[in-house]
Amino acid sequence: MVAVKGTLRLACSPGEARIAVFENGTLQDFGIWTPGYSDHLGSIFLGRVTALAPALGGAFVHIGLGEAGFMPVRDNDPALHEGDAVPVQLIRCGMGGKGPRLKRVELPSPATEIGLIQQGPSPLEDMAQQWTGDILVDHPTFAARVPPLLRDRVKLVQQAWTDDIHDAVNDLLASDIALPGGMRASITPTPALVAIDMDTAAASGMAGLKQTTQFALNRDAFPALVRQICLRNLSGAILIDPAGLSTRKRQALRVSIEEALKADPLKARCLGITALGLVEIVRSRIRPPLHEQMSSPHGRAMTALRDVVASCADQPSSRPILEAGAGLAEALSSDTLAVEDVAAWCGYPLTLRSTPNLPSLSWSIVRG
Repeated sequence: MVAVKGTLRLACSPGEARIAVFENGTLQDFGIWTPGYSDHLGSIFLGRVTALAPALGGAFVHIGLGEAGFMPVRDNDPALHEGDAVPVQLIRCGMGGKGPRLKRVELPSPATEIGLIQQGPSPLEDMAQQWTGDILVDHPTFAARVPPLLRDRVKLVQQAWTDDIHDAVNDLLASDIALPGGMRASITPTPALVAIDMDTAAASGMAGLKQTTQFALNRDAFPALVRQICLRNLSGAILIDPAGLSTRKRQALRVSIEEALKADPLKARCLGITALGLVEIVRSRIRPPLHEQMSSPHGRAMTALRDVVASCADQPSSRPILEAGAGLAEALSSDTLAVEDVAAWCGYPLTLRSTPNLPSLSWSIVRG
């Protein structure tokens, strides 16, 4: 992978740094780093085989996390039995209701305890390999957590994000997006695939656009659409319905689509145009998509802590109490670092109340 010049901007809050690369007025990359709640991508574990699954071509392996991972097994691999200890690397995070994907590895030295052996790179480290500029951090707590090899790039600033960056990141959670030329697209993730519907209605203000005009509008919108796919980390099967083109004309879009996909670090592939005229793309599943991260119990917990910090800033003389639903309280208990961080932002420890009558992932902030 060729690194590109770009500044990593870390907007920090308790337990979480949201990392944005914003160049030439455009959000180029985005990631979330939660030091107290690793996704363990790239980590190496000593696991234990809990079940063989010949019909699936592999085995389920417990690695010390909450959910067993699946490890494919090839015909020429060493034989496995239930209860065997096996060293594995986590190569795909759990997502979409499925556990993590593992691969068998060799260890340089023996290990005896089931669990983590070597931590994989964090999202910050991954992004720092892709972008070579400064790392702007807006809180000393997170500046101290940057790995030593990256410290010479760190600059502590009062504010890492501008309003434009906040707006661009907030737009990543919208289902309807604006594209160049007045085009729009509606993005709908489903358990099986991601459906994207493109629309030229706002591009002209009139009906009956010529096919050549429709083609140019679709073609010119694809680079921005691919950027949205990457920023949101949409993956797996992706079907795109271009706007206003005959099925025959849609076939001619493939060259432009493949050119736009060259900018994707995960090297998404266009498999072709279906008989219905849908663009068929496949993109590797590595980390969970952004919408899944944000709506997960941990993602909701981080949002709640940002609300606590905002409440502290609004009324510094009064300590807020976070009342949390059962699921949110459990998520906070899994990230003690984030809970402890509240004191660094607010000046006092977090007061947390588990409130059973609240919806599981909801919260409210009250004054003591």
